[in-house]
Amino acid sequence: MHTFYLERRAAVGETVALPKDEAKHALKVLRLSVGDEICALDGCGGRYAAVLERAGGDAAEVRLTGELPSNEPPVRVTLYQGLPKADKLDFIVQKLTELGAGGVVPVKMERCVVKSDAKDGKKRQERLERIAFEAVKQCRRACSPAIAEPMTWKQVFERVKEHDLVLVPWEDAAGYSMKKAFADAPEARDVGIVVGPEGGMSEGEVDALRAQGAKVVTLGPRILRAETAAVAAVTMAMTLWGDL
Repeated sequence: MHTFYLERRAAVGETVALPKDEAKHALKVLRLSVGDEICALDGCGGRYAAVLERAGGDAAEVRLTGELPSNEPPVRVTLYQGLPKADKLDFIVQKLTELGAGGVVPVKMERCVVKSDAKDGKKRQERLERIAFEAVKQCRRACSPAIAEPMTWKQVFERVKEHDLVLVPWEDAAGYSMKKAFADAPEARDVGIVVGPEGGMSEGEVDALRAQGAKVVTLGPRILRAETAAVAAVTMAMTLWGDL
């Protein structure tokens, strides 16, 4: 069953238009016709079973026939990712969307090679939002993760105080695993995870987070790439606190 976004929020029984791009994809690319069943997302957490009611040209309307259960996890996980090189952030956003992450925040850390000004940051955010949008449709999530513009270390240092628990996977950590972090805080429902860029986080950055109460954890005896560490850490968090 194919998945599409609705033009607006609606309720079961209503007939709603698909956005122009979505309608064009349904009719011209997938060649759906009146009577075909689809999954519809309203972008506000609603997931619906729907049927194509009207179709003509580049316009399509669907009737919502039933509400589908939410597939959002019981824990909100936000990744703070040190800006990596090339298209690694694209990969991270795509996979974390599928895993159920609630947000991704690119961060300008001490060892980041990539430089980003305000204009670049906005373009990067828009690109990542498009990637998340497509990933949401693929995995039929009720909500799309919040994608932030790149933040400075100072901004992130203040923001992480808002989480129930902050985890810092670090290659020099030892003896304290994600399982132990879960045993110490099984009730956490808002978890922040801070992952460094290719060069890792500096000792000063890690110490600053640790002094603020963050838990510095090991992901195992092997050194992981930045994008691997991000996906592995969120997968572990979703397994321990979430619904994987």
